Amino acid sequence: MPVMETGTVSAPLEHIPIDKVVKKITEISSLPHVAMKIMQVAGDPEAGAGDLKALVEGDPSLCTRMLRSVNSAANGLSKQVTNVQQAVSLLGFNQIRNLAMTASVSSLFKNDEPIGTYRRSILWRHMVSVGVCARLIASRIKLHNFEDAFLGGLLHDIGIILEDQHVHPQFHCMLESMPEGKTLTEREREFLGFDHTTLGERVAELWHFPAVARAVIRFHHMSGNCRTADAPVVHCVELANVICTLKGISSVGTKLVRPPMDALKALNMGKADIKVLAEDLERELELNDSLFEL
Repeated sequence: MPVMETGTVSAPLEHIPIDKVVKKITEISSLPHVAMKIMQVAGDPEAGAGDLKALVEGDPSLCTRMLRSVNSAANGLSKQVTNVQQAVSLLGFNQIRNLAMTASVSSLFKNDEPIGTYRRSILWRHMVSVGVCARLIASRIKLHNFEDAFLGGLLHDIGIILEDQHVHPQFHCMLESMPEGKTLTEREREFLGFDHTTLGERVAELWHFPAVARAVIRFHHMSGNCRTADAPVVHCVELANVICTLKGISSVGTKLVRPPMDALKALNMGKADIKVLAEDLERELELNDSLFEL
């Protein structure tokens, strides 16, 4: 049983059943309302750009931030975009969805209290970076839904911030006891009784995340186990997760990953490809700097 030091006494921390944690999260509904609405629109095959435009325009701070992102160097637009209608016309539904989700979800990562090497701001940088890297990989292999790779990468570790928020004592204890040799998911199962992929998928389903995002959240550490049509996106995110972690952009401030052999095989990539992607990622992150704002 995991323990936390309380003065000179070690007090055991009991596991909280995952069903109870999920119930608590959904009752509080910690994902911003507008983000949940964006996900619902994104998952509705009958929804269009106009529905998304109306949502964004209804939130002034989100609208301002999203337009700032649209006009960043990453999009290379020849003239400044001044309204959401222009942005939708120029960038399309999926990219606007991703920018809006990035702006909305970022609010979960404020109140940056450090625990060892972990910071919420570091986790946020990791998630955005994995999204950018996954989109880069998906584009390189000519995956038609490369914007879904960004969305999956952006959300892949949402289970970690939910652990931080809703099982904080156990989460804190886990991060204070990080011996070598185990992955993050192994440590989570030991200290919490479940891991961030399981918790994230359960909550993502209740929050009506798109199927591709749910698949990425569940399988981004074991993409070879994904048997759905979304597997190529999951492979891209798993590889992106490892590349970003090895570059020092990790989820909890330490390098707790293993080689993504299934993803490399599925994507037909080797060490030389990883080196090129890691080098090219630097420029992509610079171009997308506005996405990291909290």
